[in-house]
Amino acid sequence: MDLKKISKDKFAPAQIDANKSEEINKPSLNYWQDAWLRVRKNKGAIVSLFILAIITIMALVGPHLNSYGVDEQNLKHNNLPPRIQGLENISWLPFDGELKRKNGDTYNAYEVKNVENYYWLGTDSLGRDLFTRVWKGTQISLYIALLAAAIDMIIGVIYGAISGFVGGRTDNIMQRITEILVGIPNLVVVILMIIVLDPGILSITIALTVTGWVGMARVVRAQVMKLKQQEYVLAARTLGLSNGKIISKHLVPNLAGVIIVNTMFTIPNAIFFEAFLSFIGLGLQPPLASLGTLIDDGFKVLQLYPYQMIIPAIVISLIMICFNMIADGLRDALDPKMRD
Repeated sequence: MDLKKISKDKFAPAQIDANKSEEINKPSLNYWQDAWLRVRKNKGAIVSLFILAIITIMALVGPHLNSYGVDEQNLKHNNLPPRIQGLENISWLPFDGELKRKNGDTYNAYEVKNVENYYWLGTDSLGRDLFTRVWKGTQISLYIALLAAAIDMIIGVIYGAISGFVGGRTDNIMQRITEILVGIPNLVVVILMIIVLDPGILSITIALTVTGWVGMARVVRAQVMKLKQQEYVLAARTLGLSNGKIISKHLVPNLAGVIIVNTMFTIPNAIFFEAFLSFIGLGLQPPLASLGTLIDDGFKVLQLYPYQMIIPAIVISLIMICFNMIADGLRDALDPKMRD
């Protein structure tokens, strides 16, 4: 009885339009759009990108947010802890201007020295504002790291592409040169640069770029040796393209993902190396400030004024973690083997 209630139209075959059988409903995505969709799924990379953008903006505008100069000294206001207007009365926040003596007693350093000014991140032993110096030091550290990474990328890509594409005796000679450079410690190069040049941004940049490009060159060489056997390279040769145009037009664009990922890993390494050199006294010299010099100055008074080391250490840790997280996200997004 229930079958009689069902209309016969329900059993008719579906009418399929042959013109729409192969219609693509979703818009086609190019390589970079697809990679960006994959990066967006990585929450760690997105959060790191957001934090890194804030740090970069603060490095540019932070030194100009208050009236204190980078090298402005006021010995009467030396070694003052952080104090922020409006937050100084909240006891559980470290912005009330209080310090602890060696016996454990707490006192307000601003009241003891009769200081009415507000130093958001405190002052150092010479009375210089740490807020201004931290962001100026971040600016210099990022500048050195990005400059060294850019030079490493340019030299490494060109050297590795030529070595891998030409091959033969040329490749053999070029690889022996890289092996010699790898055997030279960076610290020895830095000391030689300081003997020839004055300690500063130029000597550190040169020291970072003398051997820093070798890793990039090896990765690019291995990828070029694999890609140069592909059919589109043979077609380009058949059409009469020169070796230089084949490298620049066909090989390097296909290596963009590998180049970007390796460059992103190079930047935190350069930041750490610059901070290490400044910490041992071979980096920037006063009155210039970088995150490494600020950590070195804070380390000397760590037990009495721990904020002078903790604050720049937090900034450099955030920068290195963010760059590594972004590099991991880009590696997963740009590597075809990692596709879902």
